[in-house]
Amino acid sequence: MMKGKLAGFFIASILTLTTCKTTSTSLNQKVEIKEMVKSPDVTLVDVRIPEQYQAGTAKGAINIPLAEIQSNIDSLKGKKIVVFCNKGIQADQAMEILKKNGVEAYDGTSLQNVKAIQDEKQPGK
Repeated sequence: MMKGKLAGFFIASILTLTTCKTTSTSLNQKVEIKEMVKSPDVTLVDVRIPEQYQAGTAKGAINIPLAEIQSNIDSLKGKKIVVFCNKGIQADQAMEILKKNGVEAYDGTSLQNVKAIQDEKQPGK
């Protein structure tokens, strides 16, 4: 009976430790993405189709649809890129392609997320 309790405690401890780790990592990524979106030397890339891009996008974003990311790698190399789409699915796929090709890329997830970061008021301004 004691072994079962000990094993349960051990498993619970591991879960707690890994859960805390995940939370701090995602928090750091949120802080980092805010800094990246607001940085003047970052290129925002909307990976949605042109019709969606033309209907509205984030300030200063360029449109490179997901299907064209691979063929635009050379023009993106050497730049810091933040990719986004409607819900983050295409942005995740674009991230994989960019990272695999050595492009410094960050996941802005969705248009809504990127616009919310851009619209945040700076403290004291």
